[in-house]
Amino acid sequence: MDLARLRRLNLFGVLQALRGSAEPVTLTELAALTGLSRASVDDLTGELTGQGWAVEVSPAPGSVGRPARRYRFRAEIGHVLGIDIGAHTVLVSLADLGGTVLTSARRPVPPGIGRADRLKAVDDVVDRCLADAGVDTSQIWVIAIGTTGVVGPDGEVTVAWAAADWTGVPLAEHLRDRCMGAVLVDNDTRLAALAEQHLGAARSAQDVIYLHAGLHTSAALIVAGRVHRGSGGAAGEIGTFPVIPWATAAERLAQCPVIPPDMPVRDAAAHVLSAAREGDTTAMKAVNRYANDLALGLAAMILTVDPELVVLGGGLVHSADVLLPRLRDHLEPLCLRLPDLSPSPLGDDRVALGAIRRAIDHVETTYLAHNTRPSPRT
Repeated sequence: MDLARLRRLNLFGVLQALRGSAEPVTLTELAALTGLSRASVDDLTGELTGQGWAVEVSPAPGSVGRPARRYRFRAEIGHVLGIDIGAHTVLVSLADLGGTVLTSARRPVPPGIGRADRLKAVDDVVDRCLADAGVDTSQIWVIAIGTTGVVGPDGEVTVAWAAADWTGVPLAEHLRDRCMGAVLVDNDTRLAALAEQHLGAARSAQDVIYLHAGLHTSAALIVAGRVHRGSGGAAGEIGTFPVIPWATAAERLAQCPVIPPDMPVRDAAAHVLSAAREGDTTAMKAVNRYANDLALGLAAMILTVDPELVVLGGGLVHSADVLLPRLRDHLEPLCLRLPDLSPSPLGDDRVALGAIRRAIDHVETTYLAHNTRPSPRT
C-alpha cells in the first residue's frame, strides 16, 4: 500500500474516532481508539484541525497542571436533510453531520391532492425548516427522502398506491437544487427500518422484519445487518399480493361498529384498539380479525427470511399491548419458528430519522472517507 493511501486511511480512522465519541477526546485516547501511535495521532489531528474537520476544545473542568489537549469532530461543518413524504404528512428534519437533529418542520396534506400541490408542500416545509435554523442550501450536503411507494434507482417513484398522482414523480430531480451533494430517495417503510436498526428496537439484531401498521400496511427487511432493497426497490411489498389482505386490513378495522359517527379515518383504527383494550367484545373481534389479516402476510415473510425479530411500527404501535398478543397467537400455528415481536420505541418521526441516517451514511462513504466536501453546483 502506498504511503499516501495509508495516510488517507489513517486520517479517516482518526476522523471516525472523533465523530464516534460523545465527548471531546485527548490525543492519548485517540491513539487507543485508532491503534496508532500518539505522535501519528498528533500529526493527523493537526491536519484535520487545519482542514476544519476537527477543533481543539477547552481543557476539562478541574484540570490541574498542564492539561491534555482535547479535540472534537466539527459536526456543524455541514448539514443533511431527512424528509418524510407520507400520504397525510410532510416532515422535514435538519441534522448536523453527527446526526443530531437541530430542527424539524411538519405540515399535514390531504392524501387526494395532486402532485404539484404535494411537491409545493414539500418545498414550503423545507424552506421553513431551513429558515428556522438559519441555514441555506449551500450548507446542505445531502438530502435523503422517504416516500410512500416503490422507488427506482434514479430517485423516481415508480409505483404509488397511498398518494394520488404520485406514480412517476421525479423526487430526486425536483430537490436536486436544494443541496450541494446527492439527493437520495427510498421507500418510507425501509427508512423506518433503518431508524430502528440504529436507534430503536433492532439495534442488536441482524435479521429483522419491520411491519408498518397504520392507515396502510407495509413491511421492510433487514437481512444480515443491511436494509434490503431488492434489485428494483420493491423488497417487502408483499401487501400487493392479492391473496394477502393487507391492502384492506386497516380499512376493515376502521369499519367496526364501535366507531362513533363522523370520526376521522385516521383516528378510527386506534379507537377500535382502545375499545378492545377496555373489553368491548365487538372491538375485540375486529382486532382479532385485523391481527389475522396481518399474520397471513407476515408469516410468509417470516418463513422466507427466518428473522430473529419482528418490529411493529406505524401509527398503531401505540396499541401494541392490544395488537401484539393477538398477532403472536395467529402467527404461532403458521410459522416453524416464531421470532421475537417488539413494538418500536421511536416516535412519528421515525422515517425522517431513517432518512437522516441514510444521508449520514452517504456523507461518510462519499466525503469523510476521502477527505473531501461537496462542490458548489455550477
